[in-house]
Amino acid sequence: MLPTSSSLDRIFIKNLLIRGIIGINPDERVNRQDILVNLTLWADTRAAAASDDIADAVNYRTIAKAAIRHVEEGQPLLVERLAAELARLCFELDPRVQAVEVMVEKPGAVRFAESVGVAIYRTRAEVLGDA
Repeated sequence: MLPTSSSLDRIFIKNLLIRGIIGINPDERVNRQDILVNLTLWADTRAAAASDDIADAVNYRTIAKAAIRHVEEGQPLLVERLAAELARLCFELDPRVQAVEVMVEKPGAVRFAESVGVAIYRTRAEVLGDA
């Protein structure tokens, strides 16, 4: 269930196109392919809005760079695994992130389809066991 609290806002990173190793077929284990990542982070942005100070904000650039590095360095077999890893990464990078939706797609992976992928929604408590 998506957050309904008025104290949580959405921060998004849209259509992050990364080249990485993912898949179960032999050629997918050696040839990098396009992986499309979308992240939606739920956090309270009021402190950042009031102070206008990056120290009070979820730094989406830091999260995007970490996601890029993770995809480029990792080699999961399944998009489900990569999505779960990226969700955990978001929580580990910033304690203000309370929930995340991660969409991982493989453009052109299925003939006649623009893209295939998975979308997951996780809360901090589900992933890290803290509130």
